[in-house]
Amino acid sequence: MPSRWGGDEISQRKGSIINIASLLLEVGIPTLAPYAASKAGVVVGLTRVLAAEWGPYGVRVNAIGPGYFRTRMTEKLFSDQAWAERLLTQVPLGRPGDPQDLAGIAVFLASDASSYLTGQVIYVDGGYLCARPA
Repeated sequence: MPSRWGGDEISQRKGSIINIASLLLEVGIPTLAPYAASKAGVVVGLTRVLAAEWGPYGVRVNAIGPGYFRTRMTEKLFSDQAWAERLLTQVPLGRPGDPQDLAGIAVFLASDASSYLTGQVIYVDGGYLCARPA
């Protein structure tokens, strides 16, 4: 039995829901516990549960996990020049993300090109997660 959310998608037996996660699901950063916990619980938990629950109705549910992006939320971090320089040495592409960098993956997840993809988190992080020290 599907949950009471998602009525239009379920009745159409087709749809794609895209949640926004965070790379903090993979990396522990001091002082960010509430943010990381909310993203892990609500976004990833909800993404995976709804993918399993709504998949039989043709609805896909995935999440995008942005890395370090320049936004209003991160403005204070990037204003610290030493911090920004240290961070960028850990990003193989050598730059922070720009919100436009999320457009391609969002279009892919919304399209039929991802018709067999559900319950996943796709990280868009300039290579940060693959390059970080173990």
